[in-house]
Amino acid sequence: MAGLSMDGSNPDVSLLYDINGIAADAPGWVDRIMEYVGEYGIMLGLVLVALWCWWRGRSRGTAEDSVASAAAIVWAPLAAGIALLVNIPIRGFVERPRPFLEHKGLEVLVKGKTDFSFVSDHSTMAMAIAIGVFMANRKWGLLAVGLALAEGFCRVYMGVHYPSDVIGGFALGTAVALLLAPLAMMLLTPATAAVSRWGATSSLVRSRKARDGDDERRAAALAGQARAAAASRRRGDGGDSAVSDLAA
Repeated sequence: MAGLSMDGSNPDVSLLYDINGIAADAPGWVDRIMEYVGEYGIMLGLVLVALWCWWRGRSRGTAEDSVASAAAIVWAPLAAGIALLVNIPIRGFVERPRPFLEHKGLEVLVKGKTDFSFVSDHSTMAMAIAIGVFMANRKWGLLAVGLALAEGFCRVYMGVHYPSDVIGGFALGTAVALLLAPLAMMLLTPATAAVSRWGATSSLVRSRKARDGDDERRAAALAGQARAAAASRRRGDGGDSAVSDLAA
């Protein structure tokens, strides 16, 4: 299929030049930082946010909350991988060349990109991971979504993608992460719960301190139920005695 419109009057192309023009005017050291950040740094940041969310989820809320949070964190990279697989036929169908192959005067910060441009793999992965983190924890998920948006900006800044490539990547990553989430959680939640019950791996889902707290709360609840039952029996015995006295 022919590539998307390459007309210079296209707002997509105009926005490409506007954003990439920042790179042309920026000092060389800024461009080198943006090159690293856009190619590796933000993706690493998303992985660290996901790991931090998993770590915090081990000790917050109930055991069920920890299981659900861990399952969502596991789903995040799986969703990214599935989205990348879905993108393979999309790229082959659209066959959009990289912007620097069609337009002159772009400041290209990363050389050697010869594959098709639509949609952006980096944007797809970033948003899929961000949505998975958001499913686990809203606060950290918003941070992850912000990082994903920054990843998209960097890809255009670096001159390797059109803005529509990035938007398409965001849409693909979000769609895969959300649409397949019910099935994924149906499969991952029992598996994560099983991991949490096995002694050797239970700390991957629930921290030892949190498990001790769960045990204390269960013991306190059982003790309260026992006291309530005993009090109920005493009231019943008292009532039976009163009836017996009246009968006598």
